[in-house]
Amino acid sequence: MTLALEQTGCDMGSKDLHVPVMYAEVEQYLVLPVGGCLVDCTLGMGGHSQLLAKQLGKTGRIIGFDNDAEALKIAEQNLSGCVERCDLIHDNFRNIEKVLNNLGVKQVDGILVDLGISSFQLDDPQRGFSLKTDGPLDMRMNQEGPLSAYDLVNSLTEKEIVKILREYGEERFAGRIARRIVDRREESPIETTKELRKIVLSVLPSGYRRQKIHPATRTFQAFRIAVNRELDALEVVLTKGIDCLKPGGRMGVIAFHSLEDRIVKHKFRALAKEKKVELVFKKPLRPEEDEIRENPRARSARFRVVEKI
Repeated sequence: MTLALEQTGCDMGSKDLHVPVMYAEVEQYLVLPVGGCLVDCTLGMGGHSQLLAKQLGKTGRIIGFDNDAEALKIAEQNLSGCVERCDLIHDNFRNIEKVLNNLGVKQVDGILVDLGISSFQLDDPQRGFSLKTDGPLDMRMNQEGPLSAYDLVNSLTEKEIVKILREYGEERFAGRIARRIVDRREESPIETTKELRKIVLSVLPSGYRRQKIHPATRTFQAFRIAVNRELDALEVVLTKGIDCLKPGGRMGVIAFHSLEDRIVKHKFRALAKEKKVELVFKKPLRPEEDEIRENPRARSARFRVVEKI
């Protein structure tokens, strides 16, 4: 889906627009020229793009990717009139190079990747991302995707589930959880987030259940990453994205857990050694305390930026 939006005024007060994570740092370090082109790889409802549109001016262009067709409909309204042209792409950002070629865009001035789950998705129980509310075991970013969390939880072997929980969730008790999942689904299929949450809690030590984050967080994270092949896509966009930048253009990535941030850190350092980019700062930026108080979901965010040489 590609939509060119007419200029009707960019309303920062849209009721559907959540405040984007680390908005001040993104504005400060993802420097864009007037009339330039931004690729927002994780458009969501358009929060970051609305902020960055101020740098681009009316003659700028935004190319926004999102797997979620519903989020793109909201972004279409929120970004209307922000820039001269806004192309909304219902696709995975792993296809950045192909999409830009199809649009006739050779290189861009900035690329932003926000790897967090949007409030729009978390707050909808039917999407299956949330630990707090009960809903179907879905977790697909793209509702047209072939596999859901239900499919993985109910069809993978115990060994395969352990691998997912360890590699994508860094879960200490992966073996216990996987074994309980396999035992439980012999009674009947595991269909809801509540059922999966209950299974995880039933096998964890009591002390482990008193941590700051919910003890099932790593399990949910692991299945979500597996369903959406998120780490594979991240590896691709970090490589292809740099090729799509103009010299002097910048790529910024906001990661929310150590797996993602480790991939970004190592890739950016490798590109710097190859003299393809410069690190804008060596250590990742973290949200200010004021932002964390206003938006607790921002607490684990890490922001890294490179500039193409």
